[in-house]
Amino acid sequence: NSKLRHVEKDVLIPQIMRDRAKELCSDKVQAFTKCCQESGLLMVVKCRQENTALKDCLVGHYTDPSFYEECKAEYLKQREEYRATGIKKKRQKFTPNV
Repeated sequence: NSKLRHVEKDVLIPQIMRDRAKELCSDKVQAFTKCCQESGLLMVVKCRQENTALKDCLVGHYTDPSFYEECKAEYLKQREEYRATGIKKKRQKFTPNV
């Protein structure tokens, strides 16, 4: 049964999307974090470029229908395994094929 409940569509799948997008945008996350650490209170002004690059990367994934379908398929696989075994697996880190 691949019918999704409201909480699955609106909470669980978006959580997978956020986690995976952060991993896929990790270089921009690191650049923004480094800038903030180096800039202190001036980070709002000094890190605009890094912040914009990070937002663009994340939003690009969040709005990509194929990315949603990929994450939905991952969720359904996890749900199926849980229903079959009763064991909840920790989500593995996504590593893109380089």
